[in-house]
Amino acid sequence: MRLFAAILPPAPAIAELADEVAQLKELPGADRLRWTGPDGWHFTLAFFGEVPVEVLPELEERLARAAHRHPPYELRIADGGRFDDRVVWAGAEGDRETMRKLADSAEAGARRAGVPMADHRPYHPHLTLARNRTDLGLAPFAAGLSHFEGTPWTVGELALVRSHPPVAGVAGNQPRYESVATWPLGH
Repeated sequence: MRLFAAILPPAPAIAELADEVAQLKELPGADRLRWTGPDGWHFTLAFFGEVPVEVLPELEERLARAAHRHPPYELRIADGGRFDDRVVWAGAEGDRETMRKLADSAEAGARRAGVPMADHRPYHPHLTLARNRTDLGLAPFAAGLSHFEGTPWTVGELALVRSHPPVAGVAGNQPRYESVATWPLGH
């Protein structure tokens, strides 16, 4: 199973961002981007890749412990940017330090459960909005998000999410995400 740990924004936060993204889609060249859908918007904390089924119970136990060790915290979707001219993303404001520590704990728990993890890199919370496989410059899209501030909410749980890849050969098809398990923070 292709898995990752994530924070799933609540429906009102997703709706606010969807309104903002609708405006971005009106910019010149927007039709050349591969836009992600609101049902797939999440903040990845740790990407695990393919996880054997036999490792899943230990991974779930470790993630439950990680969630227990970190308190609920305030977050909002805000601002945005780009990774070079490959990805347009929305950012996060709020208690990013607790979010970073939760991401580190999720990654460490996966390592202890036997999940081979890529080299550790500093955590940068972002929510992917669009991908670019053309020569289109993404600066106008990033600038369009620069003043966005969603309504804050309390992050209360850690989710283990399964990624189902898009069906090959179907134009515009997106990955599908399924929440496998969730654990309350701080309990």
